[in-house]
Amino acid sequence: MSEFNKDDYLNDLPDADDLAASSASSAQAPSDEVAGAAKPATEGEAPANAGDKAGAAKPTGDSSSAPSDEGAAERSEAEGEKQDNADDTLTPLGKAKKEAAEYLEALQRERAEFINYRNRAQKEQERFRQHGIIDVLTALLPALDDIDRIREHSEMDDSFKAVAAKIDKAFEKFGVEKFGEKGEDFDPTKHEAILHKPDADAEKETVDTVVEAGYRIGDRVIRAARVVVASPHN
Repeated sequence: MSEFNKDDYLNDLPDADDLAASSASSAQAPSDEVAGAAKPATEGEAPANAGDKAGAAKPTGDSSSAPSDEGAAERSEAEGEKQDNADDTLTPLGKAKKEAAEYLEALQRERAEFINYRNRAQKEQERFRQHGIIDVLTALLPALDDIDRIREHSEMDDSFKAVAAKIDKAFEKFGVEKFGEKGEDFDPTKHEAILHKPDADAEKETVDTVVEAGYRIGDRVIRAARVVVASPHN
């Protein structure tokens, strides 16, 4: 075994100053790393994870999913603004002409509506008038038939003839037309045949006898003439 040499051992030990410098450098390195990690961003510099956070917070909704009526409302508003802008560019004379044209158009519409209303009212009045005449005529038909029979089968005095003539003129005034004469062609649209009588001399169906006269207003038949029809003999 070699002899322990105290002086050699002490010489091999490291210097105290070197140990102090080494300890200081090793202790400083971790603190720099921590400071670098916690170092705030300088002015104008964004944090390293700012983009990630912004990306995570960005909404994922699609603008195309908005209701369609919003687009229509925007277009309508834009058109309204465009019209307002166009009106603003008009001169006072141009605005006056435009306003006059709008008033004229409204007046023409009102006039057309009034004319249509007036025509409808006139048709209604005429229809009610005819209904009134028809009611009066229908009530007087039996008396008118008696007057016709008296004319045909007996002599009438002058006073009775005058009264009958006034009645006929009164109905003519209201558009009532009396029809049905012996010898005229038979027409089923205005004649009511109560009897068909064969006639060797007849070439077609004709009215042989008028039992009751017919009455009409315009094209409307109030009562068909009741007649005896002479028919060709087969």
